[in-house]
Amino acid sequence: MPVMYGFDTVRELLPQSYPMIMIDTVEEWERGRTIVCRKNISGGEWCFPGHFPRKAIYPGVLITEGMAQAGILLYRLGEPPEAQEAEFLLTGVKSRFMKPVVPGDSLLIRCEAVKWMSHAGIVSCTASVSGETVSQAELTFAIRHAAKEEIV
Repeated sequence: MPVMYGFDTVRELLPQSYPMIMIDTVEEWERGRTIVCRKNISGGEWCFPGHFPRKAIYPGVLITEGMAQAGILLYRLGEPPEAQEAEFLLTGVKSRFMKPVVPGDSLLIRCEAVKWMSHAGIVSCTASVSGETVSQAELTFAIRHAAKEEIV
C-alpha cells in the first residue's frame, strides 16, 4: 500500500514525541471519515525488555495509544492551523484484544469517525496484522482549542 504521509509529517502533527510516537506512516485518509496508519514492530522497541523479558509481546496499552494517535491524525490532517493546535484528552476507551503482537509484525490501524464536534470526538478503530484483527476499540476524546481555557 502506498504511503500518503511519512514519519516526518506524522511527527509534526502529533503532540507526542519519541519514544511515544506509535504511528510510522499514514497509508489512507479520507477527510473527517477514515484513516489507515501503520506501525512496524521492531525487536528493538523500548518496551520489550520489560514486556516481557522472556517473550516479547507488544503492550496492549501501546496499541491503544497508536489508535488514539491515529484518531488525532484523522482530526488534524487537512485542518487549518488553529485545529492543528488543539489538545486532545482521551476520556473513554472500550477495547478488546484478540491476539498478541510480537516483533516483526506490521500493525495496521484503521479508524473511522463515529462523531466529531468542535469539543469532542469518537472514533472506532481496528488493529490488524496480516489481515487478522488483533484489537478493536472505541475511543472518546475531549478536544480543547488553543483559544479556550477549559476542556468542555
